[in-house]
Amino acid sequence: MPVTDPRTAIIDIGSNSIRLVVYQGPRRLPAILFNEKVLAGLGSSLAASGTIDDAAMAMARTALVRFATLAREMEVDDLRTVATAAVRDASNGAELIAIAERAGLRVEILPGEQEAIAAGMGVLSGIPDADGIVGDLGGGSLELVRVKDGAVHACASFPFGVLRIAALRDAGRLDRAVEQALAATGWIGAGRGLPLYLVGGSWRGLARLDMDVTRYPLPVIHQYAMSPATIARLRRTLSHVGKARLKAVVGLSSGRIPTLGDAAALLSVLLKHLRSTGTIVSAFGLREGLLFGALSPEERAQDPLIAAARDEGRRSGRFPEHGDLLDRWIAPLFADRAGDARVRVAACLLADVGWRANPEFRAERGLEVALHGNWVGIDGRGRALLAQALWTSLGGALSSPPPLTGLAGEAALRRAMQWGLAIRLGQRLSGGIAGPLQRSSLAIDGEALRLHLAPGDAGLYGEAVQKRHRLLAMQMGLSAALG
Repeated sequence: MPVTDPRTAIIDIGSNSIRLVVYQGPRRLPAILFNEKVLAGLGSSLAASGTIDDAAMAMARTALVRFATLAREMEVDDLRTVATAAVRDASNGAELIAIAERAGLRVEILPGEQEAIAAGMGVLSGIPDADGIVGDLGGGSLELVRVKDGAVHACASFPFGVLRIAALRDAGRLDRAVEQALAATGWIGAGRGLPLYLVGGSWRGLARLDMDVTRYPLPVIHQYAMSPATIARLRRTLSHVGKARLKAVVGLSSGRIPTLGDAAALLSVLLKHLRSTGTIVSAFGLREGLLFGALSPEERAQDPLIAAARDEGRRSGRFPEHGDLLDRWIAPLFADRAGDARVRVAACLLADVGWRANPEFRAERGLEVALHGNWVGIDGRGRALLAQALWTSLGGALSSPPPLTGLAGEAALRRAMQWGLAIRLGQRLSGGIAGPLQRSSLAIDGEALRLHLAPGDAGLYGEAVQKRHRLLAMQMGLSAALG
């Protein structure tokens, strides 16, 4: 990544962890250059003593000095340090602020409402059409936020951080405490008919466990869905599974294991009293919300999937302008619903990602980019369609390789295969140059797939182009026609 791109960073001093994340790239969805956390457990002693204990304070000192030094070494242009519930509530929180200041950091203590708003903005950054309740579970507090139509609405903060749940474990105390707190603030039933979007490491840990148990075919947690019945099953699993088994779960931090049972118990109670339909995991939360909140309205309105795909296409493709042009060229063939149409645009923007790979592995490269790329604003089904289109456009067989059939239906994958064949035709016809695509068009004309060429471009219709034209027409149940 060019060093001229601005670098931003956030140090997030949470109740359970302290984390440094350094970003660089397009403002709408910058790439993560560096990400490190320390499970300092600042909030672990709050319920008993109201203070951050000495061991946690020592871990925080080491982490903050290291993170401040790294940010300077990485020549970060804009560093923001924020602290949440533990520092906010601890009687000795000022001591930690002084430690940070000695390390050269200026700490913002986020009020509960601002923390909640940032979490909601983070979910909207990664899931722009989110409509439901955001639940951000930290070590010291739980924030609830209503998100709809790209905006944050009502929000509230509750003292139900995962490090505080242990005191409420017995005989229905947690259920009663949550019910009373929600009732007092008007949140009972607020999620009726809506999903609960999960933010926070402990809830993401539950999703990692479920992905492992169900053998979910993707390692990507963003927009992973779990029903109330799934949460109940996970609680039963956690009641008897051993720590060694949990440590074997890919992507599950060992530091989160002790909090999983309490996180599951809170989630079950919360779903009950909010009356939410289920859960959707968000990989984005407070930190991404702070970045998103700093953008202009025009920047916020950008589709994060398209912004990221365009940036990747610009960096790894041969012809930066080719992706948008390709989509305009093939779009007349497909009456895709809006959600699928944007995936098709992303496929066109990424159509050149395999050109540097060994020719025998270009299709595999496209598959890997689609399935494992750092995309947001797209669920497992969308990734499967993107992967199918790239697999086909880069010369993969006319089939759906694993794990695509486990993520999307046959009809949708067949349509994505047609996208790939249309992209493949456009790239062969044009050689990746804009002019031939700008002067030609594809259209369905009765029972024919008609390719219109400018009079001076007839020589472009060589044997390879003819074959790709006929193959696309056959897969669409049409005949190939020229002129």
